[in-house]
Amino acid sequence: MSTEHIPMARSREVPASGYNGYVMLLVSLALTLGGVWLFLAGVSVAKADGSPLMLIIGILIALVGLLSWIGFYMIQPNQGAVITLFGEYRGTDRTEGLRWVWPWMMKQKISVRAHNIHSERIKINDLRGNPIDIACNVVWRVRDTAQAVFDVDDYDEFVNIQIEAGLRTVGARHPYDDFEENETTLRGSPDVVNSELQAELNERLAVAGIVVDEAGLTHLAYASEIAGAMLRRQQAEAVIAARAKLVMGAVSMVEMALEKLSADDIVHLDDERRAAMVSNLMVVLCGERDVNPVVNAGSLYQ
Repeated sequence: MSTEHIPMARSREVPASGYNGYVMLLVSLALTLGGVWLFLAGVSVAKADGSPLMLIIGILIALVGLLSWIGFYMIQPNQGAVITLFGEYRGTDRTEGLRWVWPWMMKQKISVRAHNIHSERIKINDLRGNPIDIACNVVWRVRDTAQAVFDVDDYDEFVNIQIEAGLRTVGARHPYDDFEENETTLRGSPDVVNSELQAELNERLAVAGIVVDEAGLTHLAYASEIAGAMLRRQQAEAVIAARAKLVMGAVSMVEMALEKLSADDIVHLDDERRAAMVSNLMVVLCGERDVNPVVNAGSLYQ
C-alpha cells in the first residue's frame, strides 16, 4: 500500500498578548497586601461577632495576589518569550523589560541574538576524490521563535548537525586546488565557496526559523595521508611554471639580441653560427649555475 508524503505544518511567530509588568506589580502588591489586611481584620471581626465572611474574603484575595506573582517574567534585549496555554502556542513576547501574563500560561525564553559557532575539523572528499580536512565559522540567529521551538526537537543541536552536513555538501562540489583547468576551487575561490556555504546553510536551517548571517572556511588542508604527495605535486607545478616563464623570457632576450646585432650591422652570422649562438645564449640564460666565458682570440671562422 502506497503512502503519500505529508509535509510538516510549519509554525509561524505571532505577537503574544502580554501585559506591562510594572503596572501588574502594583496590582499584585495591592492584592497581596489587601488580602493580608482583610484576613487580619477578619480575624478580629470573627472573634467579635463570629462572622467569618471578611476572613474568607481576605484569604481569597491574598491567594489571588500570591498566584499573580507567578505570571511575572523579564525580557532582556534581543530575547523573546514563547507563550503557550495548555500546549497551544499563544504567541511570542519580544517587549523588553518586566512583563506579565496569566499565571496558567507557560513561558519559554529564547535568545534571538547572534550566535557564533566554530565547527570541528572534519574529513571529506573534494570533487576529485582527494581527502581533505575542512572547518568553518558560522554566525547565525533565530529569526522565527515559533519554528525554532516547535518545528525541531533541539534547534541548537539541529544547527550543529546541519553545519556539518552543509560543509560536506559544499566541500564536495569543488576541487581543493586547480592543476589543470581554470575552475572554482576551495583554496583559490574563498568568496565563491563562502557564499555557497551560506546559501546552503540558510536553505537547510529555514525549517527551524534560523538565518545564517555569515559563513566562511577557517581551515582547509589536505588530509595527512596525502599531504606529502600533494605538497610535492604543488612544488613540481611551481617549478614547471617558473621554468616556462624563464624559457619564454630567454627566447625573447635571444630574439632581441639577434635582431640588435643584425640591425646595427655588428656581425653577420650564417644559419649554423646563428644556431650555435642561440644554443649558447639559451644555456647561459636558462642554466642554474654560473657560466665561465671563453674568450676566442683567433678568427671567428677558425
